[in-house]
Amino acid sequence: MIVRRTIDKDELKELPKTVFPGRIYVIQSEAETEKAVAYLQSRSVIGIDSETRPSFTKGQSHKVALLQISSEECCFLFRLNMTGLTQPLVDLLENPAVIKVGLSLKDDFMMLHKRAPFTQQSCIELQDYVRQFGIQDKSLQKIYAILFKEKISKSQRLSNWEADVLSDGQKQYAATDAWACLNIYNLLQELKQTGDWEIAALPPAPKEREEVTTGPISNQQS
Repeated sequence: MIVRRTIDKDELKELPKTVFPGRIYVIQSEAETEKAVAYLQSRSVIGIDSETRPSFTKGQSHKVALLQISSEECCFLFRLNMTGLTQPLVDLLENPAVIKVGLSLKDDFMMLHKRAPFTQQSCIELQDYVRQFGIQDKSLQKIYAILFKEKISKSQRLSNWEADVLSDGQKQYAATDAWACLNIYNLLQELKQTGDWEIAALPPAPKEREEVTTGPISNQQS
């Protein structure tokens, strides 16, 4: 597999959309949280992300509303605005036996720490992890497009994550982001183990491209 360094916005627009193919569970009670976390504690690697209600008023901010955690088969959407960051979730985040993969994790944890104190363990930041594969882009959307030739829709990013009921679009968006992190990590781990990959060659420098385009000047007369 040839791993590209970057992808431009125009090419990204033309790619087909990807959606999380598994089951999505909305968690909004302590009992549901305990059951979901029991399953997640049995996984070796999970993808995580979070969503916060956007603020359009200067000086106003909101606490993180949603924590989405995904395995390959299912994604749990924990509605923290309803349950808070409960002890079972804290235990999961602090469990060194479960690897948590995400993008911009520093921001996610900064917001989560405002709900409850905890010390996260075994976390992999994709922005750092992809560098060893030559990938220079840092957005989840572009990294996913480079590796899977599909794009992640961002249409729900600024929606109300504290709504009484999450829309189907919100649920699919949230689940896809967490699952995509896991999907990226699993593919890169597979490439690392097989060695069946290489970084795409750098494009020629501008001067070299010009020489290739114009070619040698002929002195022959007709």
